[in-house]
Amino acid sequence: MNRKIRDFLLLTGGTILVAIGLYYFKMPNHFSTGGVSGISIILGALIPGLSTGTINFIINMLLLLLGFLVFGKGFGAKTAYSSILMSGIVWVLERVQPMNAPFTDEPLLELFFAVGLPAVGSAILFNINASTGGTDIIAMIVKKYSSIDIGKALFISDCVIVITACAVFGMQTGLFSIMGLVLKTLVVDMVIESINLSKFFTVITSNPDPIVKYINETLKRGATIEVAEGSYSHQKRYIILTATRRHQAVALRAYARQVDPHAFIMITNSSEIIGKGFSEH
Repeated sequence: MNRKIRDFLLLTGGTILVAIGLYYFKMPNHFSTGGVSGISIILGALIPGLSTGTINFIINMLLLLLGFLVFGKGFGAKTAYSSILMSGIVWVLERVQPMNAPFTDEPLLELFFAVGLPAVGSAILFNINASTGGTDIIAMIVKKYSSIDIGKALFISDCVIVITACAVFGMQTGLFSIMGLVLKTLVVDMVIESINLSKFFTVITSNPDPIVKYINETLKRGATIEVAEGSYSHQKRYIILTATRRHQAVALRAYARQVDPHAFIMITNSSEIIGKGFSEH
């Protein structure tokens, strides 16, 4: 139950970040960095009488319906909730607080927020196996019925959208959109790695018992012990292998050095550890 509540809060918070970045920074500046939001921004400028938020809501709901028709009950409830919430927030904000112009006259500054907020939100969603739908639904459908490289197909479609933005909004906005498309991919990957970052320890010591006890009882982590022999001294040594969260790594490093000042410790970063206490998939 606690995990479900945590996932729900992360799902809602991540979706709100995506919606804020889209409405307050992407839409007023016409940054079309791909996906349904990019299509909506372009169509909002070309179709009189229909706002960008309304077009975004319509497209996302149609794609959501298509997802349920294709996948039935197997379609992701998290993605459905996030897609509806994000589209609804943008639609409501458009009526409650209309944005007739950008916050500032610094498009580069606004581009960082237009990319950064949705990227952080998307990374949070990806980390709990969810997304805001949109072109992700199309990707899921294409993946089910063909062997097309989804990543390349989505990248090509995003490139077409940013090129169209150049024609509709002018070269300056188009170039900002291209920059945003590149930054979006980089920032999402960086945030996902940062969220999942853990530390992998390899400790070579002659006194493993207190270190292992500290790992098990204080840090509540598991460890593996291997018996080894030093190549130079030919003395018996023990190799302790364990993985910890970032905040636990500092404590373990200090304790291991305190117990055995001559211990040889190697610490490496890992953004993907699968198993009990970490990711279960």
